[in-house]
Amino acid sequence: MKKFYLLIISALVFPCALHAQRILTLNECRDLALRNNKSLAMSRSERDKAMYTRMAAETNYLPKVQALAGYVHTGREISILNKDQKNRLNNLGTSFAEHISAPLQSQQAQALLAANPDLMPLVQQLQGGIAQVGGALNGYGARIVDAFRTDTRDIVAGALLLTQPLYMGGKIRAYDNITHYSERLADLKYTADQSEIILEVDRAYWQVVSLSNKLQLARNFHNTLQKLDSDVQKMIAEGVATKANELQVAVKLNEAEMLVTKVEDGLTLSRMLLAQTCGMSDSIDTTAFTLKDEYLSDIAVDTTFTVSNSAEAFARRPELAQLETAVNIYKEKAKIEKAAYLPQIAFVGGVMVSNPNGFNGFQNKFAGTWSVGFTFKMPVWSWHEGRYKVRAAEAEAAMAAYRAEEVREKIGLQVAQETFRVNEAIKKLRLTRKSLEKAEENLRIANLGYKEGVIVLSDVLQAQTAWLQANSEKIDAQVDVMLTRSMLTKAMGNTVLPAEPERKTKTVAPSFLKKIIR
Repeated sequence: MKKFYLLIISALVFPCALHAQRILTLNECRDLALRNNKSLAMSRSERDKAMYTRMAAETNYLPKVQALAGYVHTGREISILNKDQKNRLNNLGTSFAEHISAPLQSQQAQALLAANPDLMPLVQQLQGGIAQVGGALNGYGARIVDAFRTDTRDIVAGALLLTQPLYMGGKIRAYDNITHYSERLADLKYTADQSEIILEVDRAYWQVVSLSNKLQLARNFHNTLQKLDSDVQKMIAEGVATKANELQVAVKLNEAEMLVTKVEDGLTLSRMLLAQTCGMSDSIDTTAFTLKDEYLSDIAVDTTFTVSNSAEAFARRPELAQLETAVNIYKEKAKIEKAAYLPQIAFVGGVMVSNPNGFNGFQNKFAGTWSVGFTFKMPVWSWHEGRYKVRAAEAEAAMAAYRAEEVREKIGLQVAQETFRVNEAIKKLRLTRKSLEKAEENLRIANLGYKEGVIVLSDVLQAQTAWLQANSEKIDAQVDVMLTRSMLTKAMGNTVLPAEPERKTKTVAPSFLKKIIR
């Protein structure tokens, strides 16, 4: 009954375990790494940054509007009239009355009044009128003084300014070109990073495949030695083998167990590395996936010799395109340095308001006006500073050109070296296959001879060790061919990258402005 329950549990659990274990191909591992790799995510952010920087540079073609506002409180107000003028205006009527009344106080006027007393009421009425006029004039003078007050202790002002560059010495267009080159540079860097990550995945993938095959090989070797140990035990019991034979097998069996443990540890670490490279270390257990090529009896390897083609690598390598783009950037930087010492012309316009304002006398209310005009700026003399800066920028461009030529030479050398390594790996694989055939035949003859009693046990153990070494070398040679081909593919710039959705880009400035404004 217990066996029946165990069979039912096994039937339910075993398919679930198989389903949970994910089988990954090389291309799937590459796709996972390209989606989840953190350094590649940073490269994507750099591309976005370059795109937004380019869009920001295009706004330099467009008019800019600025709003300005301010409030100022001062301890003293601005006075158009001085103190003497204020006093004269405040006493305008008094001065007038004194000036008019002065003749009536003269000796002649007094003698005339004494001789004609009938004129006294008229003179008194005239003096009263003069006093009234003087008082009125004092009031008018005070109002004039008050009208001339500016009341500038509290000033509020604001303005809207529009600036449209017309000619900046070519600086706007040069900076726009730099940002376009920078965006292309970020795209090329992203492509190069993708190729580098794919190569890292290939190395980790084939390392796991290599160790997995070697683990199967080590276990088979261990099982063979266990069977041989059992046979020797039986032969000792029958008296046809010695204790020394038992010890020989025991030593080899212990070595095989150590080899299995060593390969298992290496395989676990390699799986961890592959999971981390593919971005799976946080989301999936490293024991919950296997690789499609792990348990193949023989890895399918292309053994066709290849020929070096540096011209194709020059056209495809993103690193070389990056350096050529950098040369263009330095050339544009030289133009920017030159633009700083050329005329700069801009159209300006704006609206301003203030309180108090002086557009209709000084009034304590908001009022404003508009204005349009042009600005012109040009340095006259700076002791050849501009010339030196331009030459420094041109020297940087020359350095970048030399660096590109140097990298071109290194790429040519790299392609030749990787081609050589591929062909050498293919030769090595062919030799290891021949060696394996001989090792298998040698082991077959040794086992047959040992059963017939014509070959000693040490020769059988030696033949098994040679077989193990030949199989291990064949696995190494197959993986070496796969890795060298991956490195050659990267060196040629032929890495197949997954298709990505088209990035949405936006042009900020109209094309006609780009043709007119520099």
